[in-house]
Amino acid sequence: MKRFDLRHLKNDFYNKLGELIDSELTKDEVGIFLFEKGDHENVAKSAMYVQERGHILMNSLQFNHVDWTIIVKKVS
Repeated sequence: MKRFDLRHLKNDFYNKLGELIDSELTKDEVGIFLFEKGDHENVAKSAMYVQERGHILMNSLQFNHVDWTIIVKKVS
């Protein structure tokens, strides 16, 4: 399991999220990704982004008032 902090990227974290899943996680490995939720649209977009790439979104929860965490299992 690896943890990645994407908060510094603000709303522009999707490409980095995909890049980290592809390059830093092995098949069946779990990654924890922390990002700014913004107007809550980043939460829904990140879930769709992960699922569209064929991975499993294991959990999605609020970390604090500003940040959100998703737990992703790489399956492909």
